[in-house]
Amino acid sequence: MRAYQTDFGLLDDQPVHAFTLENDKGMTVTVLNYGATVQSIRIPVGEGKPLEITCGFDSFETYFSREYTENAPYFGGTIGRYTSQIKDARFYLNDTLYQLAPNCGANNLHGGTKGFDKRLWKAKMGEGENSAYVQMKLKSGHLEEGFPGNVDVQVTFSLNNANRLTIDYWAKSDQETPFSMTNHAYFNLNGFEDTVEEHWVQIDSDKKQVWDSSGAATGEIVSLDGSPEDLRHEKRIGDVHKAMGDGFEHYYLFDHTMGELKEVASLRSPLTGISMKVATTEPGMLFYTGKYTSDELRRESGLPYGKYRGFCCETHRWPNGPNLKDAPKSFLKADEEFTSTTTFSFDW
Repeated sequence: MRAYQTDFGLLDDQPVHAFTLENDKGMTVTVLNYGATVQSIRIPVGEGKPLEITCGFDSFETYFSREYTENAPYFGGTIGRYTSQIKDARFYLNDTLYQLAPNCGANNLHGGTKGFDKRLWKAKMGEGENSAYVQMKLKSGHLEEGFPGNVDVQVTFSLNNANRLTIDYWAKSDQETPFSMTNHAYFNLNGFEDTVEEHWVQIDSDKKQVWDSSGAATGEIVSLDGSPEDLRHEKRIGDVHKAMGDGFEHYYLFDHTMGELKEVASLRSPLTGISMKVATTEPGMLFYTGKYTSDELRRESGLPYGKYRGFCCETHRWPNGPNLKDAPKSFLKADEEFTSTTTFSFDW
């Protein structure tokens, strides 16, 4: 196991670094301290060049290109202070109305105009016998993007010799505040040789949220039993896309006890033989197949991104949770510790 750091660019004259974790089998995970962003995951399939399986860019400048900023797909970013959409960019807390930045129509998306994914984090890395890690820290100030409370945030990415990437989240606030974090990595287990429609997926859930026309959750939960979106038994993504007439943007709810790490999803590519299993302590997962991703986007090496060329497994608290009475733990209370873990385990 090893961890190493390289220079990646400058942000307002501050250095941006890339931290690479490498296990004894040759799998690598690279995370930037800009946005605590997963920039690359490479799998050593066969005897050739390691296969890139996540969306990212090889130069820092590309993250600020017109094509990327106008499409805003959040490639690999760590999302906060609240994940997904908050209806009308506002919420009430103790009879006080808080107004947030409306950066997705009238709604607030992924923390606002400058969420955690656009901040520079403090980072340190380390190595062990069976794992390597990079730990990132951030301070989010009171009323930053409209959210109350000063929050200390920590995210640790670790890779072990079982080819498991673990993301551990921790936070603590001096005031009650909405709080939900995830990582927005896009995966393509084909190595971007094809779309993700050739992948097979299984998700351990029989229900999802209902969203309104703006993309905000209404609070209604519907059963998926027997529907095309019911993925309790493995299905080919392209077949479900065809049956739905659209791509996935579904928040699936889990029955397991929140806080317990449990396997919730698996995906595989028949083309490469790569498979991925997802486990989480979170109450649900937004499964997204990149239906809005711009076809103009590609890695500098030429790997094509675009519609249906990457899927996301965003494990987090309920979308629009601060406005839904039944949403579990959408608020972080003063001096309470927020903890969350999600793992992505790979095989080939």
